[in-house]
Amino acid sequence: MEYCAGSIGRIFAVRLSEGERLPESIEDFCQNQGIKAALVIYVGGAQDGSRLVVGPEAGRSDAVIPIIHTLRGIQEVLGVGTLFPNEAGVPVLHLHAAVGREGRATVGCSRAGVEVWLVGEVLILEILGTTGVRKKDPATGFQLLDLT
Repeated sequence: MEYCAGSIGRIFAVRLSEGERLPESIEDFCQNQGIKAALVIYVGGAQDGSRLVVGPEAGRSDAVIPIIHTLRGIQEVLGVGTLFPNEAGVPVLHLHAAVGREGRATVGCSRAGVEVWLVGEVLILEILGTTGVRKKDPATGFQLLDLT
């Protein structure tokens, strides 16, 4: 286990407009505001055709091949994630979301691209004083959080 401590800085309430995309819109906002680390909460809608990463094709293997799920129809979304800089200092959001429509639900990572339908409400709680950096893991290719 790795950990670091920080404190809460600024708190932002952000309204995304229809057509804006997760995670890029939040990463761009954080870059512009100088936010290096944060807790992010998303509530809103997802456009038909949005995509989630819903798991690897197999367990541990030489290559991790993601399963990309394309949403059919407009979906309700509730997501939570963390934002930390990569090794170049660019904020990278890791947000998992539960999406649903008519009693059916899917859970996955927003990295594949979720387009906002009508409105998306985001709370961003800035975390100050952390040492977290997302570093590329050679085995998986993922940018994993390093807190040392």
